[in-house]
Amino acid sequence: MTSPLLTTPGAVTAESIDAGVAAHYGDPAHEGRAIERSSAWVDRSNRGVVRVSGPDRLGWLNDLTSQLTRDLPSGTATEALVLDTRGHLRHHLSLVDDGEATWIHTEPGGGPGLAAFLDSMRFMLRVEVADLSDSHSVLTVLGPKRGQAVDDADDVLDGVVQRRTEDETDLFLPAERLVEAAEALTTAGARPAGMWAYEAHRIAAHRVRPGVDTDDRTIPHEVDWVDRAVHLEKGCYPGQETVARVHNLGRPPRRLVLLPLDGTAERLPEVGAAIELEGRAVGRVGSSARHHELGPIALGVVKRAAPTDADFVVEGIAAGQEVVVDPDTGANAQINLRRRPR
Repeated sequence: MTSPLLTTPGAVTAESIDAGVAAHYGDPAHEGRAIERSSAWVDRSNRGVVRVSGPDRLGWLNDLTSQLTRDLPSGTATEALVLDTRGHLRHHLSLVDDGEATWIHTEPGGGPGLAAFLDSMRFMLRVEVADLSDSHSVLTVLGPKRGQAVDDADDVLDGVVQRRTEDETDLFLPAERLVEAAEALTTAGARPAGMWAYEAHRIAAHRVRPGVDTDDRTIPHEVDWVDRAVHLEKGCYPGQETVARVHNLGRPPRRLVLLPLDGTAERLPEVGAAIELEGRAVGRVGSSARHHELGPIALGVVKRAAPTDADFVVEGIAAGQEVVVDPDTGANAQINLRRRPR
């Protein structure tokens, strides 16, 4: 897809997974500052959009995913994971229920696969699944003044489903209303910001991106998804045994780190590049970006045994380390061994 918002003055198209939307609008540093200090909108119309309706939807999603959705209040934003039986990621869902249906967005290109999976699990329940990736778009508004911008654009956004988290608001828009909504937000004071600024903001907040910061071996504890996308006190779901085992005994095989990168390098590392310690590969890099204040940063996953005070090298670029996931995350079991009296 190619977003109609690429006609916005200054727009430069992104590449790779975000091809079709804007990387930036001519000044990524100021776009990043708007996200942090005022308000900005980000075109994420390449996201997959899935709508689930029917009276059984929340209980059904509760049984399929890692999140407690059975009594999810209308308007409450959350995240959920679909895991395989070994606890590895199959789908990541950013969702909200509007009282009549559950709206989900997922990674670019992921809508059809998620919809097909959900549809295959309906059985005799009263749920309907629709892939709306071609007819609906996601526009994300960020920044401390985003609420005012959204309120000021209310005439245009009337009836639009909103997913409001602590630091951003996702708008599920009919595709034909995307340009009108973006223009209304701009008039309300929100600055256009591209994916470069958005990704830098996300990385600095330690939020992983499925398929970029994860691989086919990723389990939730490794990448800080517990509590955010995994509810530890809900009933059974696929992959729960792995989640419970790590939560009780600790020691996930890998752990998430933020990597401040040497700012003298003129390039960013490729996704999947090896993180090296004394010439040995100890992990892989995921997302990377140039933050308007922090400089070049990346997320990576390293072996649990890698020292927490070590400095790394990534494709010849020196990298520091900020621990995001503690090596002993989980480890909540209280084990008292009975010993025979001597």
